[in-house]
Amino acid sequence: MTYIETPIPGVWIIEPKVLTDARGYFMEAFKQKEFEEHIGKIQFIQENESRSAKGVLRGLHYQLAPYSQAKLVRVIQGCVLDVAVDLRQGSPTFGQHVAVELSSENKRQLFIPRGFAHGFHVMSETAIFTYKVDNPYMPTHEGGIRYDDPAIHIDWGITDSQSILLSEKDSQAPLLNEAKLNFIY
Repeated sequence: MTYIETPIPGVWIIEPKVLTDARGYFMEAFKQKEFEEHIGKIQFIQENESRSAKGVLRGLHYQLAPYSQAKLVRVIQGCVLDVAVDLRQGSPTFGQHVAVELSSENKRQLFIPRGFAHGFHVMSETAIFTYKVDNPYMPTHEGGIRYDDPAIHIDWGITDSQSILLSEKDSQAPLLNEAKLNFIY
């Protein structure tokens, strides 16, 4: 696997080595020892999967400490634009984001450390998205930020805002400067 650190330290793109032949393909999606050598020690405790239709935008979500989560995300089917936003107060990249296309074709993965908001926009007809997390979901500690916050200025590749499918919770999320945060750099 190839590990590529993004412009925001701690956020990594992981490109697996894909072996293809007439039968299909094979790849190693995760190797604990190799992951720890490049990124650091982590213990994933749960893996989640979602299926979403074209135009669905999920996020930007996070969990407050002590239930914050590191995530390793990838797309099994389809294509998404995946985004991580730095929420660590005192970080030189606070409020900045990384956006990466993840697809079943490129097989890229994105590692997002604790202290980041996360979201994705489905660009294909459907997408099956999976992510490993290192802490359980705790509804009392969840938070969110508006996907269209002008202070973050994410280009989601959306040409028609009417085509976005948001949950009610996501459509009512606060802006970054109004959000409850407790992440320290």
